[in-house]
Amino acid sequence: MQLATERLLLRRPQPGDLDAYSELFSDPEVVRYTGGVTKTRHESELVLQRMIGHWEDFEIGLFSVVRKGDNRMLGRVGFLLWDAESWLHAMLRPPRGETETEIGWTLARAHWGRGYATEGAGAARDWARQDLGLWRLVSLIQRGNEASVRVARKLGETLEREDLSGPFRGRTDLYAFTLEAPAR
Repeated sequence: MQLATERLLLRRPQPGDLDAYSELFSDPEVVRYTGGVTKTRHESELVLQRMIGHWEDFEIGLFSVVRKGDNRMLGRVGFLLWDAESWLHAMLRPPRGETETEIGWTLARAHWGRGYATEGAGAARDWARQDLGLWRLVSLIQRGNEASVRVARKLGETLEREDLSGPFRGRTDLYAFTLEAPAR
């Protein structure tokens, strides 16, 4: 499974991505709004295994984002399933009830501000809509992460709910993109 844009290739994560993910998750600025805690190489390997498992279990997940020009991995863009009551995502525990599908993005700091998150997330959103028939996507964004709010808005998401109750390290808001139901 892979998607392509003008500048990017989005593909399923693989064990060979570990070096790039280890670098990504060791940067305090990168993880500032995604848990706030840097990860060791071993912890990054566990996250990568969970990302691979999410694809295997749910046939959807986070893509590794690779720049076409030099095959450099920039980060990840894609989907996580969340239990809509506990607000735990499926990489931690399988959902037990109603779910929400999040579209999210995490790029290495060297690649911020170049439109890669919007480009990759836009391709993922379109794939989810056209090929998977998903009519609703959400983004859980920690308060203060204005760069992610801008990406969410460019994707067509609007603020739907403030201060989700869940195991978040900071105040987290839910942005949503809901499509019209297809005519039958």
